[in-house]
Parts: sequence; C-alpha cells; structure tokens
Amino acid sequence: MNKMIMAVVPRDEAHRVLEGLVAAGFTATFSESRGGVMRQAQLTFFIAVDEANLGQVLGIIRANCHVQVPVESHRGEQDSLSPAPLTADVGGAVIFIWDLDRHLTC
Repeated sequence: MNKMIMAVVPRDEAHRVLEGLVAAGFTATFSESRGGVMRQAQLTFFIAVDEANLGQVLGIIRANCHVQVPVESHRGEQDSLSPAPLTADVGGAVIFIWDLDRHLTC
C-alpha cells in the first residue's frame, strides 16, 4: 500500500531534507507555511512512497532535521568540572502519515 507523508520542517532545515530525499531517489512536493506559537516559517513536504520505503524516508527526515547547539550553563563554576560541553537538540519535523487507497496523475 502507498503512504502519504506530510512533514512540516523548519525553513532553515528544509534544504537539507530536500537534498537528502533527492539524493536517495525520492521526490517531494512542498509549499511554504507558517504556524505554531511563534508563526515561524516552515516548508510542508508531501511525499508519496511505497510502504516498504516509509522507514527510509522517515530516517532521511530525522537525520536532517535535528541540529545540536551548545548551551550555556547558568550554574556557575560547578560546570567547569563537567567533562563534556552541554548541547541541546533543536529543530525537528512534525510528521503525519496516512494510507493512500489510490492516487491519480493528471
């Protein structure tokens, strides 16, 4: 069965997602969108795939939507003993998946 993936991706991560999809041989339709509490700019991708390829496409989106950034500590000098710098994951996609009974190309 075919699946439709709708992935809402932050605008600054969307280019990496699209390049990853194309490099793996997938196509996507996308449109600019805004939403959420801060009305941030995003791209909404629409990707039709066979169920067998669903995991691969989700992996591409996941791999290209999270960025680790350094985080400053507010605990003072106690952090100077910490062996590794603190980081946080930012970004990420909101993904919806539904079954396609049929699709038409006109």
